[in-house]
Amino acid sequence: MPAITIGQEAPDFTARTNSGRTITLSEFRGKKNVVLVMYPGDQTADCTRQLCAFRDEFPRFVDAETEVFGVNPADADSHQRFVDANGFPFELIVDEKRNIAQMYDSVMLMGFVVKRTVIAIDKAGKIVFFKRGYPTNDEILSALRASNSAQASRSDN
Repeated sequence: MPAITIGQEAPDFTARTNSGRTITLSEFRGKKNVVLVMYPGDQTADCTRQLCAFRDEFPRFVDAETEVFGVNPADADSHQRFVDANGFPFELIVDEKRNIAQMYDSVMLMGFVVKRTVIAIDKAGKIVFFKRGYPTNDEILSALRASNSAQASRSDN
């Protein structure tokens, strides 16, 4: 899989969430930004800490018209237990075959392990943020704000 670059169109996908809902990334185009949080495992200390940071500042993402989704290979039941245990106000996407993680250059060890990565996609469907590890919510929201401002100024002309 080629590397992800800022400004490229986000690879589309359809997947199920912990709640059983089927979502397609492109359904958000023109309506909402999307943040995908690729993480290795449910109920692990680092992953819990990372997703709780999104939970704790979730109103900021709502204010920025942004949907947040956690993504990893666990099944819907595991995801639901993780959501229930931590009170996540966002859904977790089931990526059992790691297809989404592969599309977003977020796998390692021969495609077996999901690499902790955060991707932000603007309302136009373009990738505006891609970072490994634990980027701050300020970094993510700043990239989305800059992209949305640029889109707004282009449409004003």
